[in-house]
Amino acid sequence: MRTLSHAQAKRFYDRFGTRQDRSTLYEERPLELLIENAELGEATAVFEFGCGTGRLAERLLCDHLSEQTTYTAVDVSDTMFGLTRERLAQWPSRTEVYLTTGEMDLEVDDSSFDRFICTYVCDLLSTNDIHKLLEEAHRILRPGGLLCLASLTAAHGFGAKLATGLWRLTYLISPALVGGCRPIRLWRYIYADYWEARFRRVVCPGGLCSEILVASCIKDGETLYEDR
Repeated sequence: MRTLSHAQAKRFYDRFGTRQDRSTLYEERPLELLIENAELGEATAVFEFGCGTGRLAERLLCDHLSEQTTYTAVDVSDTMFGLTRERLAQWPSRTEVYLTTGEMDLEVDDSSFDRFICTYVCDLLSTNDIHKLLEEAHRILRPGGLLCLASLTAAHGFGAKLATGLWRLTYLISPALVGGCRPIRLWRYIYADYWEARFRRVVCPGGLCSEILVASCIKDGETLYEDR
């Protein structure tokens, strides 16, 4: 299935800006479940890929992370970068926000984080980019660190199937009409040699289904993710 290019995604979210915070009704319950199962009170270093407006980062820093936890957030959009930097300015010594080119290579050290968060981003990436991103997540997480994902997913029940069907149809007409996002199945990208599933749930608030997945990072000697 075709996806937006990195440049197209950047242009869309540069224009979309703060409107993203007004279109998140279907995200609230999934994000609550993600937060409840991410063991954030034990986190010391958090990395968020695709931070959007910084709304989630601000929420976690205010209410769920310890005062010593550091937070690194990245996004491809200049607009989202600016919004997130403004939101996190109250924690200058604990936060870092930077722009990416859209490539999945992350310019951070191996095993330097214990939480990797990515919400409603994998569903706009190509299959190859999802694999590359999870390879990078595995690289930068410490052993036992948690991968914390949320994404649009396949529907369950008549109403949800109808809503998802309309979403898919719109996506097929033009991916940009729905921000480049389409339903995917996150669990298909989680390899047992590298991740141990800790929590998985599908919920369908407002008729649109989301998959929430938390998995711990397994590192075994010289095994490399790309060998899979």
